Amino acid sequence: MSGGRSRQGGQDKRAGTRAGKTRKQTAREVALDVLIGVEQEGAYSNLELNRRLQQAELSASDVGLATELVYGTVARRNTLDYYLNKFVQKGTAKLQAWVRSLLRMSVYQMVYLDRIPDHAVVSEAVTIAKRRGHQGISGMVNGVLRSMLREPDKLRIPDDLSAEERISLEHSHPQWLVKRWIQQYGVDTAEAICRANNEPPAVSVRVNTTMTSRDQLLGEMLAKGMDAVPSAVSPFGIVVRSGGNMALTSWYTDGLLSVQDESSMLVAEAVTPEPGMLVLDCCAAPGGKTAHMAELMKDQGRIIANDLHTHKHHLIQEQAERLGLDAVETVTGDALELKERYAPASFDRILLDAPCSGFGVIRRKPDLRWTKTAQDVREIAQLQHELLESVAGLLKPGGILVYSTCTIEPDENEGQLARFLSEHPEYELAKDHLFPDVSYDVNDARRGSVQLLPQHFHSDGFYIARLRRIK
Repeated sequence: MSGGRSRQGGQDKRAGTRAGKTRKQTAREVALDVLIGVEQEGAYSNLELNRRLQQAELSASDVGLATELVYGTVARRNTLDYYLNKFVQKGTAKLQAWVRSLLRMSVYQMVYLDRIPDHAVVSEAVTIAKRRGHQGISGMVNGVLRSMLREPDKLRIPDDLSAEERISLEHSHPQWLVKRWIQQYGVDTAEAICRANNEPPAVSVRVNTTMTSRDQLLGEMLAKGMDAVPSAVSPFGIVVRSGGNMALTSWYTDGLLSVQDESSMLVAEAVTPEPGMLVLDCCAAPGGKTAHMAELMKDQGRIIANDLHTHKHHLIQEQAERLGLDAVETVTGDALELKERYAPASFDRILLDAPCSGFGVIRRKPDLRWTKTAQDVREIAQLQHELLESVAGLLKPGGILVYSTCTIEPDENEGQLARFLSEHPEYELAKDHLFPDVSYDVNDARRGSVQLLPQHFHSDGFYIARLRRIK
């Protein structure tokens, strides 16, 4: 009943507050509070984690542990519940949300983390259960976890499952999504996508070439003892294998670099903006691709950076100011109404980095797999079509329009492109631009358009298509 759920939520919040006021929270307590927020309040795991970490006073190693516990527990949710339901008498669905989250987090450590002794996991879980609940709950938590340790044979995936059931449980993705990817990509590729989504994301940065070169910045990083290598995907990227939070470095503060995924860097490169051009970025926040285009233009020309949300306006401005870029002009409005604001055929380049299902960035946002539905894909695909239709007339003949998404959904990508080209004879696929070769033979993958999957370069899944207006 909703009344019971409300009281339970209040208990969770009071418990978390009480623990925080009387003493410093442990990494596991911080992680548990984040998991409760994700499940009960629909919070985004990355935003809720950042908020909680700012409030807590954790060591660097404990920050790492809390982060691992949150993302790992969210990512492996249905596998953890599958195991737990063999040991929880009435099933996990009947448990209070905080107890369910505590058990999931504990089982995640026991099954997936080798460096934490099982007895320490059980002991910490029981301690938290005593602080937040009563003797009965702590006894149940103790009993469930110890039973799992005694019967490890139950912690395995059966051999007699269908491909979609096995992949769904082994790599912890919703079955409807696995089934969809099998239909679209085949069993082997679908499993590779799911496996890649559970790997930790790489840290990569884009070099601001208006201030320095990749070789120069890479040399400085290596001189400081960092483990960094040139990106194999983008000539402007550096992959930082170890070196801490790059947004806290002087290089970031001084505008020499931006934190950006390698696949995302390819988008501005595909726009091929040149100094002096007038460029439209239709859905620009938080401004990473906008800034990259300005860098490629040597900060000469003008980029109209539009976004629907007023509160995101300052994010684009902050990026441009930090990077020393004057060519960026931020505006706020609905991208569907840009055709009313600007004259037809007035832009040399247009970037439509469209709203999408986000299935290419599950590695960074693990809760996406649980919150999106097939209906969401249908609705977002219709919006994408309307956006393309709306901005197509703003491009000059001979100009380039780049359509991009951070998803791997064909309905949002190749299907969108095919529909647009069939309805717009004044446009063609611009095949004069080489993308990284992913040996994925769709639309002549190295020319004009590319679908990057998360396993290709250990980067985000991205779709990028270059369209030229020919008349």
